[in-house]
Amino acid sequence: MNSNPRIAIIGAGPGGLTLARILHLHGIVATVYEREEHPPSRPQGGTLDLHQDSGLLALEHAGLSDAFQTIARYEDQGTRLLDKTGQVLFDDQGASSEDRPEIDRTELRALLLGSVPQSTVRWNRKMLDLEEAADGGWNLTFDHGNEGPFDCVVGADGTWSRVRPLVSAYEPQYSGLCFVEFGIDDIDRLHPALAAMVGHGKISVQGEGKALIVQRNGNSHVRGYAIFRVPLGWVEKRFDFSSAPAVREGLIQEFAGYTDEILALFRASTNNFAVRPIFALPVGHSWVHRPGLTLIGDAAHAMSPFGGDGVNNAMLDAAELAKLLIECRQCNSAITEYERGMFRRLIPSAKSAAEDAATFLSHDGQALTLVRYQSH
Repeated sequence: MNSNPRIAIIGAGPGGLTLARILHLHGIVATVYEREEHPPSRPQGGTLDLHQDSGLLALEHAGLSDAFQTIARYEDQGTRLLDKTGQVLFDDQGASSEDRPEIDRTELRALLLGSVPQSTVRWNRKMLDLEEAADGGWNLTFDHGNEGPFDCVVGADGTWSRVRPLVSAYEPQYSGLCFVEFGIDDIDRLHPALAAMVGHGKISVQGEGKALIVQRNGNSHVRGYAIFRVPLGWVEKRFDFSSAPAVREGLIQEFAGYTDEILALFRASTNNFAVRPIFALPVGHSWVHRPGLTLIGDAAHAMSPFGGDGVNNAMLDAAELAKLLIECRQCNSAITEYERGMFRRLIPSAKSAAEDAATFLSHDGQALTLVRYQSH
């Protein structure tokens, strides 16, 4: 690889920023292009558990393990399964476990952003086009102008990647599951009974063909998901998202038959509801190598969130691609080897996530969830 390769990373999520950080440590400059206007312009989502052999390993390669320890939440790894009456079917608070510490997405992004030069990320850059340059490499077209050519372009731009169509014709398919996201602020002080029910980690509740997953985040905040197996677009038609009180009442009606202690989660929710339909790429998704282009994270292998592998896979993708770019003298050799290994590595994770999504809210979904929790 030449001494100063031009590398563009599309997307300033955990995968793209991990890649930029590791390259920066080894003197390789990469430019990250992000469509958001600035770091706090959009909520980053809920809590994450980082795994020892993927997310935490990537942070080690990034030289950020010590910094991570100062903000990680080892105490919030518990799992609890309830039925609709509030009966506890499974309870493992997991406070002593140290292999999957929690961190809020916003905190992880701030950690990674603080580890690269400020000039690394160019904000408010919506990519409109990507085309081969006449003399090799790739030119990028943004709503603010053109940049390039780049020797290597890495699509780290998520499920609806603008880079992926250049290497793969596959599109993410709807899983049949749609989440309605909600949050509760200052739960320990304002709603101590709900805080005690959620505990230190997450609770899952299933029954009547629907489900709830509620996760403890940092700063006494919890984030919840009301989950339905419905046709795409059903949630938007069923709930009036222009009115938070109407959404709350609609959720309470949909979950009629659940104990009032569980329905109280909806009553305590703030006004920030969001619709999250779950899409995934096929298990074993791969493509024929195209010089100077590759994908990491959800752009390469979007899957359901049930295994908690998404961010971990993205960060490990970044670490492995960075290692090969650092070691190799030619971008395409590094990309080819990275893709070959990544395609094989992701099959078990994608298969497990697809199976979990297929069986969730099935006729025996609660029993299958209990078996899965017990096996872990």
